Amino acid sequence: MGRQPLWRRVDSLPRVNYFKPAGVPLAHLQEVRLSIEEAEALRLKDIEGLAQDDCARKMSVSRPTFARILLSARQKMADALLNGKAIRIEGGNYEMAVRRFRCGNGHEWEVPFEVMIKEPPELCPTCSTADIAVLRPWRPGGGMGRRWQQQI
Repeated sequence: MGRQPLWRRVDSLPRVNYFKPAGVPLAHLQEVRLSIEEAEALRLKDIEGLAQDDCARKMSVSRPTFARILLSARQKMADALLNGKAIRIEGGNYEMAVRRFRCGNGHEWEVPFEVMIKEPPELCPTCSTADIAVLRPWRPGGGMGRRWQQQI
C-alpha cells in the first residue's frame, strides 16, 4: 500500500471549472478531470512562466513531484484538446495558501498555509473567543479539496 499523498499548496482556485468543445452536446462528450493542483501547476509554469524549482517551492512539493504533476496536467489537456473531450477542474489533495477564519462575534482574519499546518488557530486574535470557523473560498460550481471539509 502506497503512502498518503501530501497536500499541495494552491494560491487560488480557477474562476471557471468546466470547458467543452463548441457545438457538441454534453451527452456525447467524454470528460477529462484535471485536479486543482494540476491546474495550479499549469498556472505557475505556463502562465506565470516560473522555473520548476520556484513552482515546486510555491506548491510546497519537491521538484520531481512538481514535474510529475505538470506532466499529468499537460497530458490530460492534450488528450482533451486533440480528442474533443470536455475538461472538468475539481478535487485533488490541496490546501489553500491562505485560509480565512471568522469568529462568532464577526471578526475575520487570514492564516498563511505555513502557519496553519504547524499551529491552527484556537482563538480569535481580536476578541479571544474559541467560537471560530473556517470560511470556504467562493468557487463557481462549488466543490473543495478534502481538507476543506474538515472543521477546526
